[in-house]
Amino acid sequence: MSQISKNFQRAEFACKCGCGFDTVDAVLLRVVQDVRKHFNAPITITSGCRCESHNANVGGSPNSQHLRGRAADIQVEGVDPPLVSQWLEKTYPDLSIGRYDTFTHIDTRTNGPARWRG
Repeated sequence: MSQISKNFQRAEFACKCGCGFDTVDAVLLRVVQDVRKHFNAPITITSGCRCESHNANVGGSPNSQHLRGRAADIQVEGVDPPLVSQWLEKTYPDLSIGRYDTFTHIDTRTNGPARWRG
């Protein structure tokens, strides 16, 4: 496995269909590593990169940042997603952040930050 930061392997961000797409935006990786450090808890990447086929199969947006390796859906062990998204919104106001019941979406889109609740 390829270690790409202190706590993450490239495979954790790879498309779940097994196609091999595993590009990770450097800013996104730094942010996820910062989340890990801040909460001092393991993180599960529930969705990282997505190829077009997998993105369509999971109902992703045709313009999803997951298609570009610029998005990750994360779960921080033992931390409620609203706490994760609140910290991210305060610490990284230029990121796009989606609040969901069971995970937090982070992306590094370049056309300005977005906020939403799923």
